[in-house]
Amino acid sequence: MSFCPYFDTHQCRSCSWIDYYYAEQLKLKNDHLHTLLDPYAPRDWLKPATSSLKGFRNKAKMVATPTIDGVVLGLSEEVNLIECPLYDPSMQKVLHTVQEWLRELKIKGYDLKKRKGELKYVLLTRSKWSGTMMLRFVLRSHGIIGRLKKGLDDLLKRSPELKVVTANIQPVHMAILEGDEEIFFTEARRLEERFNGVPLFIRPKSFFQTNPEVAEKLYRTASEWADESKPKILWDLFCGVGGFALHCAAPDRHIVGIEIEAEAIACARDSAAQLEMQTVRFESLDAATFSATAGEKPDLIIVNPPRRGLGEQICKWLTRVGSERILYSSCNAMSLAKDLESLSRYSLKRVQLFDMFPHTAHYEVLVELVRE
Repeated sequence: MSFCPYFDTHQCRSCSWIDYYYAEQLKLKNDHLHTLLDPYAPRDWLKPATSSLKGFRNKAKMVATPTIDGVVLGLSEEVNLIECPLYDPSMQKVLHTVQEWLRELKIKGYDLKKRKGELKYVLLTRSKWSGTMMLRFVLRSHGIIGRLKKGLDDLLKRSPELKVVTANIQPVHMAILEGDEEIFFTEARRLEERFNGVPLFIRPKSFFQTNPEVAEKLYRTASEWADESKPKILWDLFCGVGGFALHCAAPDRHIVGIEIEAEAIACARDSAAQLEMQTVRFESLDAATFSATAGEKPDLIIVNPPRRGLGEQICKWLTRVGSERILYSSCNAMSLAKDLESLSRYSLKRVQLFDMFPHTAHYEVLVELVRE
């Protein structure tokens, strides 16, 4: 038996390893990582960075299912996931309040078979630093926006933790989480989080790590590794809201953060402005565009690509750039291993696993590459 009633009653099996002892989970992940990276002969394997086992997630994604009693937030009509133990108790409380509020407003969940109803998903994100939250309603159309806005004051009185509330319009009958249009119901448009004292901002569409405790460890480690050689010029590719770049900032260090998502870059720039960082800049570009206008050669490059990895083209470009060191943060060690084949002019200095996703086979890994 695990500590999750949803898993033990076979209602939800997302945490497929939750009934393993945590030490066994870490061993299985470390063994998997060794299998992938041992062929590249890393000089140093560091101890895995561990996570809390409950309440570590800062984001809940709830399907809104129509029932006779009203909308159910969870997986299906039978499975209400509000009390998932991965969520902080304060998030569970707000989700209960939101579900009750939606039922009072007679808001109907979207019926996949009949293609009727308006509410598709409810998304809730929490700042660990402040305890404030962002609530997003993913809707089929604009049809119930008036009703949601009319009842908003009542919801905010019941759940004062809610700082940002939005509606996202996703009209397509497909398993797509969100659409292009975001409508803000509140004046506030972002949450502030702080990792290791560094302010980071969460907006509706910008990517943000889902395990704040382990993310803090990851950014702190990258900063420590970066500082060892005192680089004068640093590039942070796929920088998101600027977590790595901002942690690595120093008065005599010029840093450029590159990210294609404009909303994430806006957050990164706000963080840099709040910290009064004069030597850090962020640009909304893809790596290929940036490569044509990059300027001076960096001493260190940090990359944090999506699950698909960097790909052969970017790896070849990085080899041509010829930075002395590369810090590669990956959420998919298999794509990382494939990229290492294309980065053959670099040797693998050290490896550390970060258990960002307990109770699953997934993990984050940070490696340091040194040019031969």
